Formats: sequence, C-alpha cells, structure tokens
Amino acid sequence: MKRVLILANFDVGLYKFRKELIGELLARGCEVFLSLPDGEFIQPLVAMGCKFLNTPVDRRGINPGTDLKLFRRYQKLLRQVRPDLVITYTIKPNIYGGIACRLAKVPYAVNITGLGTAFQTEGLFKRLIVRLYKTACKRAKVVFFENEENQRVFVEHRIVPREQTCKLNGAGVNLEEYPLCEYPPEDGELRFLFVGRVMKEKGVDELFEAARRIRREHPSVSFDVVGPFEDDYKEKIDRLVSEGVIRYHGFQSDVRPFYQRCHCFVLPSYHEGMANTLLEAGATGRPLITSDIPGCREAVVNGESGILVKAGSVDSLTDALRDFIGLPYEQKAYRAARSFQYVRVHFDKNEIIKQTIRNLYL
Repeated sequence: MKRVLILANFDVGLYKFRKELIGELLARGCEVFLSLPDGEFIQPLVAMGCKFLNTPVDRRGINPGTDLKLFRRYQKLLRQVRPDLVITYTIKPNIYGGIACRLAKVPYAVNITGLGTAFQTEGLFKRLIVRLYKTACKRAKVVFFENEENQRVFVEHRIVPREQTCKLNGAGVNLEEYPLCEYPPEDGELRFLFVGRVMKEKGVDELFEAARRIRREHPSVSFDVVGPFEDDYKEKIDRLVSEGVIRYHGFQSDVRPFYQRCHCFVLPSYHEGMANTLLEAGATGRPLITSDIPGCREAVVNGESGILVKAGSVDSLTDALRDFIGLPYEQKAYRAARSFQYVRVHFDKNEIIKQTIRNLYL
C-alpha cells in the first residue's frame, strides 16, 4: 500500500476542490495522510478514510521564525509517515514542504494554484520567492499549473524546465455536484453574485463601488456577497449593507443555492491560479463577468458566455454590469447556456483527475 502525504494550508479549499482526487487515491488503495490546520472540513475528509495530522500554517504572515518551525514540522512528518509520495498545495507547503522532501529524497509533486502578490512587482521579496521556489521545485516529479501564464513565468524565471511541468485546467468542477440549473426569470429583480474571500486581491473594492453606482441607476438590481473576511472589511461591509448596496451572507458551506438564484456571477479578481468559483457558476449555467487575467479569462468565451473586464478598473466593471443589465432576457439565457456548455467541455473534474494521476505515475 502506497503512502501519500498531502501538505496544504486550508481545509475548505482542500475539501471543496480536491476531495475527488483524494477519493481516487483512496480508491487506488493508497493510504492518505493530510497535513494542514484543523477546521470544520477535516472530519469529512477523515470520514473518507484519510489520516489527519494537525499542522499550523500561517497562511498570510511573513515570519522567519514561524516559517522555520513549519519547515522543521514537515521534516518531522516525513520521518514519521515515511510517504512514497508527497503532494503540496499553496505557497508555504510548496516551498517548505518541497525543500524538506528534496533534502529527505522523498518523491513529491508541487501544485502552483496561483502566484500571489509576490510576483506582481519587482523587488527583493520577489527575488527571494523565486530563489526559494527554485530550491523547492528542483527535484519535484512534476510541477502542476492551473494556467499557461503561471507556467510561463516559472519557466522564464528558470525555476523549473518546461518538461518538468504540467498544465491542468485548474482543479476542474464536479458536474454532478454542480449540475445545470434552470435560468431564473427576472421577477422584478436582477441578481448579481460574488462568492469568495472578501479581500482586496479579489477585486472587492471595485465590486463595491460598481455596485453602488449600479444601484443608484437600477434600484431593482441586487448584489449578493458570499464568503468570509480575509482582511479588515467588517466596517465597510456593515456600511454597504445598511445603505442597501449589497446583501452580505458570510461564509456558506453550500453555495449552490446562491448560484441557482443569481442571474450573473461576478469575480473582478487581481490574480488567480484558476478561479474555482467561476467554474462552479459556469457549470450551473450562469453567465460570468470576470477579470481579463490568467486564471479567470480561461473560463469565459468573451461576449458569448460572459464579459471580461480590466482588473482593478471600476469603470470597466461598471460598464460590463450595465451591458449585461441591458441585454434582453433571451440573450442573458443564451449566455447562461453557453457558459454551461463551455465549462462542461473544458473543465470536467473527472478528466483533470485522470491527467493528474497519469503525471503522478501512480
């Protein structure tokens, strides 16, 4: 029985986007160990047959002492579990887990689920991250990417050679879990929806200002926001709710009812690996308005299944919202159908899992 150790930083993402891959590993007879912080989605993963190793990870902080503790924790886990393969997700598990595996000569695969803010500007921090990634990825069996741009950046920075990489169409979407839903009628209210962490990098500041403008012009249009706070947005959210600009629903363990009720899904993000919420909304048959950036544009046929906007631009986002509002209902429904068709063909999770397993050589 092969032992597979998965290093991650967040239970919600691991369960919602990787549980099918984990299920496939278990079905193939692998013993699966999960190293990440505790959370409400750990128990469902344990119920599937996984073994949980509680591992604190400071997801957003930059503290050399804390990161060194994480690296040593990974070294200890490798000695305890003695895995045949390690799979890593997100920056800190990728870097510190990758380096630990390299030193211990344990086979490992790295998943780049987005570049984050480190690659947005030149400077000492970017050079440090590039150097760390070069060290971490050097002996990886494969480095997975979720879009071509992230893959290109790693190759051009000589972090990994192209032949060591594999581009997946994100984590994909489970078409049975997110089935096509009938497009809702416009019963006096047109509903836009945002699902994601409420943080600057998701473009929420632009979304909130665009919503304010649209609500002044079209009082019958509503904006639903679903997701937890990542930054200090409570005061702003409270003010927007009290002013009637948005409806805030907080974190929801099941977002499907929100997809079902909305007429259009909006994600004006600054950077993504592959935005899973776009795939979920598209799979349910919802038009998409999102940023023209890697990790978002791949989910949209611009002008047919949705609209691409300039990241960081309130005006571009507001114009796209106005354009969608002005479409006849039949055109909105047509875009919904195209969105479902496109996501079904290109982002079926079953196909992406098969590609992943092939590249892991399991």
